[in-house]
Amino acid sequence: MESIIMRRFTDGDSVERLTTFLHRAYADHAAAGLVFFASYQTPEDTRHRLDKGECWIALEQGTIIGSVTVTGTHDTPPGYPALSDAGSFWQLAVDPAQRGTGLGHRLLTLAESRIAALGASKAVIDTSSQAADLIAWYERHGYTSIGTWKWDVTNYDSVVLAKNLVP
Repeated sequence: MESIIMRRFTDGDSVERLTTFLHRAYADHAAAGLVFFASYQTPEDTRHRLDKGECWIALEQGTIIGSVTVTGTHDTPPGYPALSDAGSFWQLAVDPAQRGTGLGHRLLTLAESRIAALGASKAVIDTSSQAADLIAWYERHGYTSIGTWKWDVTNYDSVVLAKNLVP
């Protein structure tokens, strides 16, 4: 893990490389029939999502092996069960070869610290209601379910999870 560099995604980084990485990181979900947006989004979609927050990447020998995009308090669609003082993160992704190494936890910790630094006292995330492993992972890291949501770019209902960032 010492050889891993975590830094902000910059204009000099390749959106195409990030998109390819996201496809690889979410491929197992797609193979299981869960159409996570990251499993099929275009580079233009990736750019649009990058423009909505801060994207952080984990690199090992110049190769993207992890990423997460964060924002402070933000607008949500009407009816989305987010809290008014909550920031969010999305597309937290770890290269399949890096799973179980603690990289996901490092990216989650980074996301939470950036959300707090951006002025939010809570973090909100949503994931497939069918992804029991992901829901359990978030719960082990202090997240609790606060509702459900259906995005028009997925084929499943999402569980919305939240965590207080301020003790």
